[in-house]
Amino acid sequence: MTSPNLSEIVTTTARRRSAKLADNVSDQTALLQRIKEKGNQRPFNGGRTIVEELMYAENVTYTRYAGYEPLSITPSDSLTAAEFDIKQAAVAITISGLEELQNAGDAEIINLLEARIKVAEITMMNNLSADVYSNGTASGGKQIGGLQALVSDAGTGTVGGINSSTYAFWQNQKFDFSDNSLTPGAATIQTAMNRLYLACSRGRDVPDLIVADDTYFRYYWESLQAIQRIASDSSAQAGFQKLKFMGADVVFDGGQGGDAPASHMYFLNTNYIHFRPHSARNMSVIGGDRFSTNQDAMVRLIGWAGNMTISNRALQGVIVA
Repeated sequence: MTSPNLSEIVTTTARRRSAKLADNVSDQTALLQRIKEKGNQRPFNGGRTIVEELMYAENVTYTRYAGYEPLSITPSDSLTAAEFDIKQAAVAITISGLEELQNAGDAEIINLLEARIKVAEITMMNNLSADVYSNGTASGGKQIGGLQALVSDAGTGTVGGINSSTYAFWQNQKFDFSDNSLTPGAATIQTAMNRLYLACSRGRDVPDLIVADDTYFRYYWESLQAIQRIASDSSAQAGFQKLKFMGADVVFDGGQGGDAPASHMYFLNTNYIHFRPHSARNMSVIGGDRFSTNQDAMVRLIGWAGNMTISNRALQGVIVA
């Protein structure tokens, strides 16, 4: 006997698992996990775009004076905003009328749905994890803008609607081995890291996460020789093997299925990098059941909407060849 409450079973099962999916995506990469730890996984409720307020200049009225000298009261234009488009993604969970008949009873249907939702979870996690490193151009620009867009190889580009060629404060730092007549390798990687770390530092505001592909991580690892060490126990328990550089975690997102672009090492101050899902579309069930007019099947969608954003590019950097 088939379940008379198939729609309810599909809905409740999908909703129960979608909350777990949102957490799993956050922990899928070291970068997203760090953003979550910093409290920068910030849902937004609506609006045409996702807005990040920026402080791009100091107040110009600072005046050294004596006695009755006049003080500057010139209006100071020091705030602006970057705007990021809302990007969308979804996966579909389907069940046909035949499968409903074959999986008679609530338990059988739930087992089938659990398996299919698990596949949907893996698909969503893998694709969003890849998008975190993207340049945002896939699928005709429908992809979220990842690190290759926010922290570009050239240091320039238009990000959040601000052209960094016009506004230099919005350029990220970079170290290019070829520009410095160096060959990438274990003997030169620390020179590159030293220079970029200093360029990305502002007093105590320094990079806290360094993400590399297999090659650059290996160069750094080999350069440490006998003094190499893994970070804290909590880092290892989180599932990411890490080294240290000037207090920052150095982690690779490579190996099988790694998504970091080849021959790249990112120096990130994650206080200024944000993962912004929409509060009503964060791995949540979209709408009601969908029935085809000419098929014996039902579809349920799980969707995500939002983008990655940045509020200070000057404190971020990348090493390239």
